[in-house]
Amino acid sequence: MKLPALGIVVVLAAAPLWGQPTPAFEVASIKPSEPITAAMVQSGKLHVGMRIDGARVDIGNFRLLQLIMKAYDVKMYQVQGPPFLTSGQAFDIVANLPEGATKEQVPAMLQKLLADRFKLKVRIENEQRPVYAMVVAEGGAKLKSTSTADETGQTAGVSGSSTASVNINKGGGGTVSDGAGHKQTVTPTPDGKYLHFDSSGLTMDELADGLSPLTEEPIVNATNLKGKYDVAFDISMAEVMEVQRRFGGPGAQAAAGAADPSKAPEASEPGGSIFTALKAMGLKLERRKEPMKRIIVEQCEKMPSDN
Repeated sequence: MKLPALGIVVVLAAAPLWGQPTPAFEVASIKPSEPITAAMVQSGKLHVGMRIDGARVDIGNFRLLQLIMKAYDVKMYQVQGPPFLTSGQAFDIVANLPEGATKEQVPAMLQKLLADRFKLKVRIENEQRPVYAMVVAEGGAKLKSTSTADETGQTAGVSGSSTASVNINKGGGGTVSDGAGHKQTVTPTPDGKYLHFDSSGLTMDELADGLSPLTEEPIVNATNLKGKYDVAFDISMAEVMEVQRRFGGPGAQAAAGAADPSKAPEASEPGGSIFTALKAMGLKLERRKEPMKRIIVEQCEKMPSDN
């Protein structure tokens, strides 16, 4: 992804304080993930995501970019590195926490695991960069709170389910549930020009993160809205296909198999249908500049050393 030229750059050393050893997993197994097949999807279960259960960390089908994001607590647009971080092999990781360790220490342990097994070396920079701030529009937000009964699983971030449930609809589209209170149904419109998204259990941070690939600059949450919400919106097939071109992966287009890409309208300005969708939710995007951490990958192996 393209990032603007830096002004003043602060380079931070990712080293522990004197006398404080870097925490590490006691045992960690890293294996290439099996390719996701139609049969796996039709079975309704995919080993995807990250879960911390007691002293055990279970990661399913994470590419290196996702592992770096978890390790350094950053978003996709904050990582710069070679293309294989996104398009390369995905991995399953099972690791044990040392006695007395907490889940808050897991990111630091992931940093060490990536350095030891993938020879990862990064440089951390701070910059001012343009963003879209997602704010509440005049007249107030028009959002439906997710029912408390629907909120299950652990806090998103370094926890949640490592198994995703997928149901494919006969008429096209499908529903994905992650076991952590998130559910999304994607359905192509009858004319094949749009995908309709119904999502539940989303925080405003998660909504902003999910919509960011559809705009030319990242979206940051500035709504000050707490809690979880159900949201519904339409995105043009042209914009979805552009995301596929830039980032790869199956994504929403594959889930919406009945949609006909040949019927997709030409894309308007980047994020065109996003502005319309947010307006219906009582939200809008404002251009701003925000301080942001950036992770520059200087070295990384495509495959880990042996277990």
